[in-house]
Amino acid sequence: MTTNAVKNQTDTKEAVRQIVLAVSDAIKELKGVPSGHLYARLMGFMSLDTYNTIVSVLESAGKIKVKNHFITWME
Repeated sequence: MTTNAVKNQTDTKEAVRQIVLAVSDAIKELKGVPSGHLYARLMGFMSLDTYNTIVSVLESAGKIKVKNHFITWME
């Protein structure tokens, strides 16, 4: 792998981390939010698949709970 490829991969990982952190921070600040309302605010920035992946990652990490399409911050 070239130096540029490694740098691009590192930059991409950091961008993904920042996006997940931003979504996480929004949920944390709101304490609870209907999933559809949150996605409506984010849909101009990411696809539904990306949004669902982020929600799934946060739920798997124990940061949030999703019940009846309502997201609650757990920490």
